[in-house]
Amino acid sequence: MTTESSDASANTLLDLIAGHRVTAVIYVAAKLGIADLLGEGPKTAAELARLSDTHPRSLLRLMRALVALAVCREAPDGKFELTETGTRLAAKSERSLKAWVLVEGEMLRVGWGQLIESIRTGKTATELAGLGEERFERLAETGNASLFNEGMVSVTRAAMPPLLAACDFSGISTLMDVGGGFGELMSAILKKYPSMHGIVFDLPHCAEGARKNLAAAGVAERSEFIAGNFFESAPAGADAIILKSIIHDWNDERCARILQNCHSALKRGARLTVIDRIVPDKLEPNADHLSAVLSDLNMLRGPGGCERTESEHRELLAKSGLRITRVVPAGRYGLIEATVT
Repeated sequence: MTTESSDASANTLLDLIAGHRVTAVIYVAAKLGIADLLGEGPKTAAELARLSDTHPRSLLRLMRALVALAVCREAPDGKFELTETGTRLAAKSERSLKAWVLVEGEMLRVGWGQLIESIRTGKTATELAGLGEERFERLAETGNASLFNEGMVSVTRAAMPPLLAACDFSGISTLMDVGGGFGELMSAILKKYPSMHGIVFDLPHCAEGARKNLAAAGVAERSEFIAGNFFESAPAGADAIILKSIIHDWNDERCARILQNCHSALKRGARLTVIDRIVPDKLEPNADHLSAVLSDLNMLRGPGGCERTESEHRELLAKSGLRITRVVPAGRYGLIEATVT
């Protein structure tokens, strides 16, 4: 091995080790509203410092980091402007991921510091803290539910183009999104299928946000929000059910409860669609595969679920009387269609 290749491998590892610093930089930029300020036009670091009430020299150092991360660029006159990637940090951007940055920075990043305890014990962060299993109900109690759901809206919006391209809901009169949160996915589907009626089913604290989003999308008259708990039951009346980023939250036992309740709510031959990441049988060192396994570890720390392989999805659904008929890639997600047997 040459010295040059040895240095390259060392630098690669050092860059990976410093990944938490990158998260911190992007989070601080989002929290300070830097992209929102630059969305109004290019500005110097001094102008940004004044508008964000920060220390000028320190903010300049943050801006240099954002340039190195290709979030911003610096013009010869010393003014900073957003790159295409950077525009996604602005709250007013149609493709904004700012809400998810805040979720990652305020709710997830600290918990990952104790990942080793979850690896040692197989327990989630809340279980290790002796707080039980019902993480999403507790989010509402702590006031973090709105932030989390807004974050999920932004992530779903970013994933929407390949999801809509992969989904075919032609001929379905009423579609229910179980665990549909603030209704971002349902809004997009209803806009694509103008004769469809939609139901968003989730915990009561999601009601206001869902109704607001559905109204903003212009589909309020063709949609409704039903409050409930999918571990207890799922409302009847839909021709098909969709579950996005739900199954991966829970262990097999809890997933079976959700799927069996969905099965009971549907007629024989009806369709149930799961949208989740699918872990490849053979992992490769690329960004998509890394995204899947990091999400898997996030489930270990968080609600206690996991990302599954295609065969694991097949086995899980089969146990609840569902037969997979089609598996289609949709960006970083997989679209898993099944029928009620």
